[in-house]
Amino acid sequence: MHALRPLLRFSLFHLSAVAIALAALLAPRAASAEALLLIEADSGKVLQADNATIPWYPASVTKIMTAYVTLKAVKDGKITLDTLLTVSPTAASQSPSKMGFRPGTQLTVDNALKMMLVKSANDMAVVLAEGVGGSIDGFSAMMNQTAQKLGMTQTSYVNPNGLPADGQITSARDLGILARSFLRDLPEYEYFVHIPAIRFGKRITPNFNKLIGRYPGADGFKTGFICASGYNLVASATRNGRRLIAVVLGANSGTARAVKAAQLLERGFSQDNLSWLRPSLGTVENLVPVDASPPNLREEMCGGHRKRPASDDDDALIATNGASGSASATGGEAQVTFFTAGLQPPLMKASDLMASAAAATEPVPVYTGPTRTGTALIAAVAADADQQTPPKARGKKSRVAKKPDAADKPKDAGKDTKTAAAKPGAKPDAKPDGKGDTKTAAKPKPIKHAAVKPDASAKSADKPAASGDQAAKPAKPKAATKPPAKPAPNNS
Repeated sequence: MHALRPLLRFSLFHLSAVAIALAALLAPRAASAEALLLIEADSGKVLQADNATIPWYPASVTKIMTAYVTLKAVKDGKITLDTLLTVSPTAASQSPSKMGFRPGTQLTVDNALKMMLVKSANDMAVVLAEGVGGSIDGFSAMMNQTAQKLGMTQTSYVNPNGLPADGQITSARDLGILARSFLRDLPEYEYFVHIPAIRFGKRITPNFNKLIGRYPGADGFKTGFICASGYNLVASATRNGRRLIAVVLGANSGTARAVKAAQLLERGFSQDNLSWLRPSLGTVENLVPVDASPPNLREEMCGGHRKRPASDDDDALIATNGASGSASATGGEAQVTFFTAGLQPPLMKASDLMASAAAATEPVPVYTGPTRTGTALIAAVAADADQQTPPKARGKKSRVAKKPDAADKPKDAGKDTKTAAAKPGAKPDAKPDGKGDTKTAAKPKPIKHAAVKPDASAKSADKPAASGDQAAKPAKPKAATKPPAKPAPNNS
């Protein structure tokens, strides 16, 4: 019996180790500064939920609700996609990311939606809010009524774009409910949430959702970022007729949120064979909300120890595909591949996929003004492109064109006037383009005289010829008493 005790201890030790490992596999992850959720779009079945019911700052994923309320108004016949909206001073004053249109600019609901959802334009969110709800407060009330109707019990809105504001709160649970509702209630308009890129005039803006064009089957939704929330993403993808929705809140970069979403989606598409091992988590609506304050990640995201852009536009892709670079972007999951180990051969890592170039697609043109088609659309796009050309750039082109004319004059005048005609000749050509003062208006006339011959007497000859005001009269006696014969050649 004593001889069997070591063997029993050994067996119990290994059984305990196996039990701990199995518990770690099946149990939810410990709480951390991020929230994750994966659900089936059709059924609402929860496939993974980590901190999914903790309140969170939504940032620009708010614009999913802005789009939902706007497109519901379109579907109900209250407005149309061709309805013209006007940029107000309030809309124009919003913080970036934004289109930057001047107050009074008009554009359609269709174009405003595309700009808001692809570029995450905060000014366009306000344009839509004022156009549909009359004001930011009026539209926010519509957003809150819609949220309550959809069962988003942890959500409240005070603005349509997600810029920092007290009371602007949601959760991964509620965002999953919203994404499902969008697909269920507005299937004819879901193309708005997976446009790969837009072209406004000369500017091409790719979708900030890095899954679009990179992850196979990616077909939505929206990104968001403010310092307090970290990098947020609601993403969807479809494979073999099955659509999944992933929510990532509080990632540490734009790339990290895309990588985490891709990993969530891939696990969901690949876990059918292991579903019997996992306890049922019910549907997203049945997840129990947590009564807490949302975490504030400002110091972590925007503290002095690191730099982060104050918008969704985070183009800092992983610089290297090595272990250190991937780990920094994925939160220590560098070795996790798309498919569950042992079931299928591992494919490209999510971090590598997000660092690759997006599939080539033709950007969707957007423009100001009423709805256009055919040649009128081409003209509208060209007009917006012309407006993007800075006035200074146009001035530089005219200066370059004028310089050869100024250079021709010294050649006709001879060798003695090279220095006098080259330098003064360039200045008068440049100054009238940029400044309209009286001095520049007076100088071109004496330059013609200087180009003919006189060098030393140009200053004395310029004064009587260039102006007839009283300030120039004292110069006449000097020019007449000393070199009386020299002005004659200038008049010939």
